[in-house]
Amino acid sequence: MRQYPHLYIDGRWTEPIEPREVELIDPTREDAFARVALGGATDADRAVAAARQAFDSFSTTSVDDRIAMIDRVIDVYESYADDFAELIAREVGIPVSNHAQVTGPAQHMRVAREILREYPFEARIGNAIVRREPIGVCALISPWNWPVQTGVIKLIYGLAAGCTMVAKPSINSAASGALIAQVLHEADVPPGVVNLVNGTGRDVGDTLSRHPDVDMISFTGSTAAGKLVGAAAAGTVKRVCLELGGKSANIVLPDADLERAARWNIQRCFVNAGQSCHAPSRMLVHESQVEHVVPFLVDEAHRYRLGDPLDGSTTMGPVVSAAQFKSIGDLIQSGLDEGAHLVTGGVERPDGLDRGYFVQPTVFTGVTPDMRIARKEVFGPVLAVLPYRDEDEALRIANDSPYGLGGYVFGGDRAKARRVVNGLRAGRVSYNGAATDSYTPMGGYKQSGIGRSMGRFGLEEYLEAKSVYGFEDEAQALPTLFG
Repeated sequence: MRQYPHLYIDGRWTEPIEPREVELIDPTREDAFARVALGGATDADRAVAAARQAFDSFSTTSVDDRIAMIDRVIDVYESYADDFAELIAREVGIPVSNHAQVTGPAQHMRVAREILREYPFEARIGNAIVRREPIGVCALISPWNWPVQTGVIKLIYGLAAGCTMVAKPSINSAASGALIAQVLHEADVPPGVVNLVNGTGRDVGDTLSRHPDVDMISFTGSTAAGKLVGAAAAGTVKRVCLELGGKSANIVLPDADLERAARWNIQRCFVNAGQSCHAPSRMLVHESQVEHVVPFLVDEAHRYRLGDPLDGSTTMGPVVSAAQFKSIGDLIQSGLDEGAHLVTGGVERPDGLDRGYFVQPTVFTGVTPDMRIARKEVFGPVLAVLPYRDEDEALRIANDSPYGLGGYVFGGDRAKARRVVNGLRAGRVSYNGAATDSYTPMGGYKQSGIGRSMGRFGLEEYLEAKSVYGFEDEAQALPTLFG
């Protein structure tokens, strides 16, 4: 049994004020593999105090110093790459073959470093100076589905801005959160600049959201939890950056390459066992072409190799927990009960896997927009295929959702596809499976969130804007923002 008995506060590993632990359950074996320390409200207070004390000095460090610090973090992080891969396989069932879960964070760190290198912290509008200054102490609450990458993105842009932070990873991925703290410690990030407090959302998360000495909170998780964070933060009028749930649609236009669209949709929807907020879990296909895409969907779904995530040949591991397993099964059953047509998968465990929270890759056709599987974020390997009659109806169906995180369009006529892309109410839209770019902003419309992460937009979430007047001569030497 692995032991993680400490929190990380003010540059030191320390026990919680009230010693408590929680067991981490390996979703492949359904047994405990680690115990981690569980902090409380008092520990969150200690961490915020450490971050507040460190802010005055860290916020004045030079860009060159912060770039050098990020370089140290990258070097130490990459030395632990195998440890991260093994740990998240045990924690949350992510296969070691999913290299992006480990290589992605280093790439985001490099992007943040390059953004920092070029960013104009002072610029001119007319004769005024506009300064960008670190916002202060930031609380960072990360999810379990991308346990390393999401936390790293939050941390690295906070460091680039000159902020100090208190991080709370998901309890399900608390061990990898501790390893991130170890990386920062070995990279000589100054004491108090980044602090780690494990705990529940009702305890540590709520304390950080309400804390008067926290200037900004960045939360990634469900829309329901995000609403609680926003309500709690309102009392102190702190900045809130939320990346929440999604129910992304992939509109396949009649002139699209149907095989390419279908295979890509399965691959993108079922990555991470479907536990991705950007998953294209609704595939909208012209009513005359649904039967043409089904064989490609089924064939691609059957290509997944389910099994032990520590086996390099496994391409889909278990879902994270018993609760998630039950939730996904209930939603699959609702699809059956409401009359959708199951073309592959189902509620039963995959053949040969009678232990572990494994869910069959599942595809429904005959789905109508009112069905639960068309409206709820399943967060599992489940695809709902919906027919449409024309382009306008496709957009109405796609936008008829409280979510607006991601969107996808496949088509042949670029002008027509661009009209559809522009009509989607979502924060990120990809045409014909185009890859995303770490320099571009990520975030959602509607109940998928507030604010943006990544790239220049992500850095600016951690900065305040200050207008300074009376230094006309000094302003003339600065780059111009507007006119």
